[in-house]
Amino acid sequence: MSGRIFLLGDNIDTDQLAPGQYMKGGIEALARHCLETARPDFADTVAVGDLIIAGRNFGAGSSREQAAEALKYLGVAGVVAQSFAGIFYRNAINLGLPVMSGQLPDSLTDGEVAELDIELAILQLSDRTVALEPLPDNIIAILRDGGLIAHLKKRFA
Repeated sequence: MSGRIFLLGDNIDTDQLAPGQYMKGGIEALARHCLETARPDFADTVAVGDLIIAGRNFGAGSSREQAAEALKYLGVAGVVAQSFAGIFYRNAINLGLPVMSGQLPDSLTDGEVAELDIELAILQLSDRTVALEPLPDNIIAILRDGGLIAHLKKRFA
């Protein structure tokens, strides 16, 4: 998965990812407002394959799975953060959105192109490689299949 990096800070919560006041409008409306309080240009500028790089506690807040769903709907290829809220992490995996943790260098630049390799657990930049925490094989299989439901259908077919 290769795309531009969108750098975000610590404590990006589910209200920023999926603002409550737009929940009734469906995923299309919700996605148009994804991250607008943290980065107003995000929904208009993110492209399929782009990556989010964030700090600590990404996805804290409510258990709404629409937070991960909005990112996937917009084409985000994955999220790499120093740490995740547990429910967001599991919702993302279940929906087939790759999420990986790692100690990230301060030298990352917003907009630079990077490649996320979930199987090798690396973030490849033009001039360096950042090692990430490896995912277990069962999680990689779920992501490879496009999410938990697709994975279970394949498994029990």
